Amino acid sequence: MSVPPNSWQPETVVLETSLGNVTVELYWKHAPVTCRNFAELARRGYYNRVKFHRVIKDFMAQTGDPTATGKGGASIYGQTFKDEINKDLKHAGAGILSMANSGPNTNGSQFFITLAPTQWLDGKHAIFGRVSSGMSVVKRIGMVETDNSDRPIDDVRILKAHPEN
Repeated sequence: MSVPPNSWQPETVVLETSLGNVTVELYWKHAPVTCRNFAELARRGYYNRVKFHRVIKDFMAQTGDPTATGKGGASIYGQTFKDEINKDLKHAGAGILSMANSGPNTNGSQFFITLAPTQWLDGKHAIFGRVSSGMSVVKRIGMVETDNSDRPIDDVRILKAHPEN
């Protein structure tokens, strides 16, 4: 599949999860490449039925890996793409939408939503949006019981993800 044109910029993506809906506003001005990747993966159905594979209370909830291992997933640009770190954006509180990675310039499909301020991630993970509605759902995800590897005991999934204007 091809990469969508630069003119395609849906304002939000809705994550219909097994615990309720979360709408995220995308920061196209600050991270257009990252937003395009996320919105297009959602449009293609890539995130449908994907688990939240890592949840750490008072830190973050991570998803976007179709293998649910924390090691899978690819971007629309190939396996990975470069970081879009913007010094004006900070992991200043709960509800920040940010790319998960395994080091510099290793963004793929995985992302996380913060559950609290996580300032130590500033400059290391590309922020590309925020939760605009459904924060109560994010808080519930953040409180699920997990095993000693931070994997939810009972599956929490994105049932469907789709961009909206």
